[in-house]
Amino acid sequence: MQKIYFIRAEWDDEAAVWVATSDDVPGLATEAETMELLSAKLESLVPELLSENGFEITGEISYEVLARKFSVTHAAFAA
Repeated sequence: MQKIYFIRAEWDDEAAVWVATSDDVPGLATEAETMELLSAKLESLVPELLSENGFEITGEISYEVLARKFSVTHAAFAA
């Protein structure tokens, strides 16, 4: 069975970007304004970083992005 690499993406409210890091992909630290842009960056960065770190990669590389965004809202009506 092929290894699945796990990537965390967290929303940085102050910088207004998604920040991706991973314990499975050494050296991965990137950001993008949207999840779509982040996904596009990961498609090239993940294989590049794995190769640079000596992983023997052939064929497809599977990875899962776990995204997390903390939000606060206010109730529209008081009870």
